[in-house]
Order: sequence, then C-alpha cells, then structure tokens
Amino acid sequence: MKQSKIVMTTLKHYLQFTDLTADEYTYLFERAALIKKKFKAYEKHHPLVDRTLAMIFEKASTRTRVSFEAGMYQLGGSVVHLTTGDSQLGRAEPIEDSAKVISRMTDLVMIRTYEQSKIERFAANSRVPVINGLTNEYHPCQILADIFTYTEHRGSIAGKTVAWVGDGNNMANTWVQAASLLGFKVHVSTPRGYEIDEKLAAGAHGISADSYQFFSNPMEACRGADLVTTDVWTSMGYEAENEARKKAFADWCVDTEMMAAAQPDALFMHCLPAHRGEEVEADVIDGPQSVVWDEAENRMHVQKALMEYLLLGKLA
Repeated sequence: MKQSKIVMTTLKHYLQFTDLTADEYTYLFERAALIKKKFKAYEKHHPLVDRTLAMIFEKASTRTRVSFEAGMYQLGGSVVHLTTGDSQLGRAEPIEDSAKVISRMTDLVMIRTYEQSKIERFAANSRVPVINGLTNEYHPCQILADIFTYTEHRGSIAGKTVAWVGDGNNMANTWVQAASLLGFKVHVSTPRGYEIDEKLAAGAHGISADSYQFFSNPMEACRGADLVTTDVWTSMGYEAENEARKKAFADWCVDTEMMAAAQPDALFMHCLPAHRGEEVEADVIDGPQSVVWDEAENRMHVQKALMEYLLLGKLA
C-alpha cells in the first residue's frame, strides 16, 4: 500500500481561532470530511499510534471530554485524563512547571479552563502542541465544528451571514474571529451590558471592521441570516449572575419568529447543553432547521483532523 507523504510543521498551538490561517482551515475541513467518511464506514484510521493526549479539565465537560477522548482512541492513540482534583493549574505548582513536566510525558495537551492567560502560560512552556478546549474568552474547537457543519449542509460559509443571539461570551468572540478570517459576516445581538468586548474578540491578530455588526434588536440581527446560533445565558463561572441574566435576556430567546426572519433555508445551531424555553424555544432546537446533533458529533471529527494536523502536519 502506498504511504501518505507527511509534511512536518513546526510546533503549533491552537489557543484561539486566529492561530491558523484560512488555507489551513480549508485543509482541516477537507481532512475532517475524509476522517468522518472513514468513521461512518468503520474504516480504521490510526495515524497517531503510540501518541498520547493529556486532557486537563478545570471546567466540567461532557462533549469536550467524549469528543477528544473517543477521537484520540479512534486515531490509534491513548489518553491521560486529569480533572480538577488531579491537577489544578497553578495551585500545587506554577503553571510553567506543570507544562514542562506534562509536555515531556505526552505528545499533545488539551486544556479546558477559566482564564485564557492560563492556557497561554502553559503553551509558552510546552514542548508539544496545546489545544484550547474552552476558556472564558474563546472556544475555537466549537466554532471549528460549527463551520464544518454549515459547509456539510450548505457549502462554503464565505459571504454568508451568521446571527449570534445572546451573550457576548467566548462563543461570540470566536465567531467574530472566524468571520474576519474566513470572509463571512456576524450579526451580534446581546442585551445592554453583555456586549462583546471588541478588544478581546480581536485577540492578537485583529479583526476586520466589516466582519461583524451589532444589533440591539435580536429580530433585526436574524433578518436575512443564513445561520442563527446561540448559547446558554449563563456560562460556567457566572452562576451567581443567573437570575439577573434571566431577566436581562428575556427577549433574546431564539424563537420561530426569529427563524422566520432569517433565510428560508437558514440553519439553527447551539453548542449545547441547551435550556429549552430560555435561550431557545423547543420548536426551534427540535425543529427541521436545527442541526445541533450533527454539530455535536462534528466536534469529534474536526478535532481528530486538528490533532492529526498539529502532530503530523499536512498529509499529502
């Protein structure tokens, strides 16, 4: 059998969406489609035999743990799972020391934590690639899955419009980064006081001014959109604000009227877990325009493509 040619890359981390280029995303989406096709056909795909992924969780997880753990095993590798009780970054020892030790024993590290600064400090001292599994500021793996899901259903997202309805959180920040990099628009609608922090969304690379637009009225944000998406009103770490947020976000529930204002073939996405009757109506998330289950599954496929790429480079 002819072996694939491996083009090695220098050490890369995936800490926010802009850490990769548009060309690299084109490759990842193509690779994810191939990997998913093999998965559906029960065809073995083991490029990461003898490679080990360390997963560090300071925030609870269902989809992130299952998608990374199952994905790494499906690639032929193994997994070390560390929870808050096993390893709190910066508690028992400096983050820098933990990074130096863990990266000498594993080939890849995924971290799901609170402050982006923690994962950046870890990556700066790591000998292996580090992946952001979620921080307060960014959630690049989820947007990677969302865009891949859109392309599966509707083709290229370039030139399209995404409506973000809800909190100006890590998901919203990452959507803005993705729009600027991949050539689409984001209509952002949040309650007053919960807007996107433009400086935070811009990150180290900046964003295109015409890639996103703010709307005080969520219905107007959805008008003509090709994709409508949202998230919980209260993200992890903000539970004390729950009641205040429920009041502030009362008019930001994605309902059938908002979907009717979007394009007739518009899709609905939600990164899950979802609270029906709060950020989204049951008729929307369980309706015909919803692709949330494909979106959830695709976390695994795009992350498999990402891990393969960070460790092996492009496979020609």
